[in-house]
Amino acid sequence: MSTFSIFLVLITIVCFLLVVVIMVQNPKGGGLSTSIGGSQMLGGVQKTTDFLDKSTWTLAAILIGLILLSSLSFTGSLSDNDSKIIEKTEVPATTTPTAPEAPATK
Repeated sequence: MSTFSIFLVLITIVCFLLVVVIMVQNPKGGGLSTSIGGSQMLGGVQKTTDFLDKSTWTLAAILIGLILLSSLSFTGSLSDNDSKIIEKTEVPATTTPTAPEAPATK
């Protein structure tokens, strides 16, 4: 498995988890604790909100770290002149045609 595939899979998993954590949150403070049905199950509303907030920031930091690491690893591998995506081809120099000389008039 190439490094591109590894980073792609990890970034996809982190993005999916981040979407799930954000969608579970309720902007008015209810969120996961009100949908499950009580404060006894997850340790209270405040703890649930703290957990979701911390997990959102943690997943966002992991996502940024993975993106930076993937960018650094790909930049280092393409820095030499062996790139297969961009091939340098020599284009022959074209000369501009000159206009024929007008015949001399007497």
